[in-house]
Amino acid sequence: MVTAFQNTQVLLLAGVLLAACLAKLVFRERTADAPDHVHGVPVPAGLGRLTAVRRSRGMTVGLGLAEGVLGLALLVTSHLSVRLATTVAFAAATWVVGELRVHRPDAGCGCFGGLSGRRVGRRSVLRAVLFTCAAVASLGAPLTGVDVLRDVEVQVGLVFAVEVALFAALSPELAELLERRRSPAGAPCERRHSPMAETYATLYESAAWAAHENAIASAAPLDVWREGCRRFVAFAARVDGRDVEIVFAVSTAERDRDVLAGIVVPEASAVV
Repeated sequence: MVTAFQNTQVLLLAGVLLAACLAKLVFRERTADAPDHVHGVPVPAGLGRLTAVRRSRGMTVGLGLAEGVLGLALLVTSHLSVRLATTVAFAAATWVVGELRVHRPDAGCGCFGGLSGRRVGRRSVLRAVLFTCAAVASLGAPLTGVDVLRDVEVQVGLVFAVEVALFAALSPELAELLERRRSPAGAPCERRHSPMAETYATLYESAAWAAHENAIASAAPLDVWREGCRRFVAFAARVDGRDVEIVFAVSTAERDRDVLAGIVVPEASAVV
């Protein structure tokens, strides 16, 4: 049973790496780099660079190809170096996802290319941890992925099915993929799927953000909601010695998205 479990991990990890490779090559992220800081709440320099590198298209393609090579290697060889490289890769990915969860949850993990643009949640972190555990378990597997496929045992099939179901439940990318299929290009802006990562990217690149960035008191928004063709993002701020809220209205259109901003004085409920 232990050997069957170890062999299953090889097949599972090979499939995950190949799927991640394909997703990175096919699905582009709809985001741009977020700022390295918000006035008063700087983003750690390492995390800022990490996010910028992760969102580079060239880096995404390169990482995807490396994952593809590693996935194919798991299928054709049982050499310990390949298993160790896989374990290190998933351990590193777990650290990255954990850091993004704490410091830059809005950035998305990019684990499966543009499908991983949603905020990093507990499910993504748990999934990365479980993949790392699977990689550790695969170190002692005697068979290659191809060998496992040639003669699939009942135990391997059952374990594989359970693990695939578990990881599917922990993967927000499936919902993103379904929403993309339901929301084709050219859909009306009020019905168009607009991920939060896209909204933040549009906001951070706008003139409205540049005009008010130094007044923002916290990197985390107070509230986010969507109405019609705009998503509204409210931040606590301080203007002329008064505590206020700055509300940004970000377009959810597919192209030519604009951003409007208003200053709300909570006590007087006045908008400037």
